[in-house]
Amino acid sequence: MKRIGIRDEDKYAMERRSALTPKHAQALIEKHGIQIDVLSSKKRAFTDKEFLEKGCNIVDNLDDNRIIFGIKEIPIDKIASDKTYIIFSHVIKGQAHNMPMLKKFMEKKCSLIDYECIVDDNNKRLIFFGHYAGLAGTINTLWAFGLRTAHLGITTPFEKLRQTHTYFSLDEALETIKEIGKDITTNGLPKELLPLTIGITGYGNVSKGAQEILKHLPVIEITPEELLELKQKATYSDKHIYKIVFYEKHIAKHKKGTAFDLNEFFTQPANFTSNFNQYTPHLSILLNCMYWDDRYDRLITKDYLADLYSNKNLRLHVIGDITCDPNGSIEFTHMGTEINDPIFVYHPITRQPTFGHKGEGVVVMAVDILPSELPRDSSNAFADALTPFVNDIASCDFSADYENLSLPAPIKKALILHNGKLTPKYAYIQAHLDKFSE
Repeated sequence: MKRIGIRDEDKYAMERRSALTPKHAQALIEKHGIQIDVLSSKKRAFTDKEFLEKGCNIVDNLDDNRIIFGIKEIPIDKIASDKTYIIFSHVIKGQAHNMPMLKKFMEKKCSLIDYECIVDDNNKRLIFFGHYAGLAGTINTLWAFGLRTAHLGITTPFEKLRQTHTYFSLDEALETIKEIGKDITTNGLPKELLPLTIGITGYGNVSKGAQEILKHLPVIEITPEELLELKQKATYSDKHIYKIVFYEKHIAKHKKGTAFDLNEFFTQPANFTSNFNQYTPHLSILLNCMYWDDRYDRLITKDYLADLYSNKNLRLHVIGDITCDPNGSIEFTHMGTEINDPIFVYHPITRQPTFGHKGEGVVVMAVDILPSELPRDSSNAFADALTPFVNDIASCDFSADYENLSLPAPIKKALILHNGKLTPKYAYIQAHLDKFSE
């Protein structure tokens, strides 16, 4: 009999998502005859009763399940032998903090499929939460902006907004966003904040989620070039917010001064240097939604922020670091924050963070499990994308040789470990494991 397990997320107290929802489980049971065992949970966004009513088994452990679906990384002491885990493992960049987990998977002779690596022939991701990270992260950032401006003695309609997870659904949160939009259209924004500008880095799923929130506000989109002249032209409106989307060609420039070439930027990033500093002094809010790794220059460094602050040229109130790479593209994002303590103020001179929205500096929102602030909505969308692959995974005999595994191409591409061994595509990770073991 085909049988799978759904684990309870235990990395974070506020992680409430599920890889499959009750309605998706029911469809799999009825169409493919899969037995679905759901580990009992008191905090999952979908209750045990909801799963039970759709034909699942509620269990106290997944010891008898060879194939287990989850979301986040698995604590080392919870990793069992000879299992196939399907999760976001966050190991493909050689992330040092997850090398112990990967090593344990190998010791336990586990197979590992990573959602992040499930892609089509054009290398486009097929299963993701990014859109919901953009949605939740933007709501959180606007909420933080309301807190921050109120602390500075400036009243704005953003004070009506709450943190994303306090709303039952996205639709409920959007009602408040729409109210804020009407308020701005009717009453305008305080002159101290004009022009109110929101920059968005990137144009992928995360960025699209961010822009979906902003479309419910009175937004005018301008180019990065127009941003540089907006304030001095003094033709801006107090009843509009100005949105700027930054592409790679705005963020970086060729060191030799030649024309920007996107393919060269991706393949030879060392040929480029940051071009973003010119825009930072003109932004009120920054939503960081782009992919970044350490081959690229940072968007905002600690040194540059200190220069802006010292020269009284810093008008940036809040950064929503939605991509959340600690010590990464936003250098002073020192850590991913938790849902119950989501923001901190970074002081450019002392270079110290203070949790909350008070103090001197820039507020940073850096929750690293943002989709879990919309757990039911995001789980449903995720399961829509995952469900077509579940039967193939449940039907696979993972004891077979790698070459003979019967898996759809996108899933086989995402198989990082097979029975404890790195698959050929991911053999490069061994160098990171060796460094961890030294």
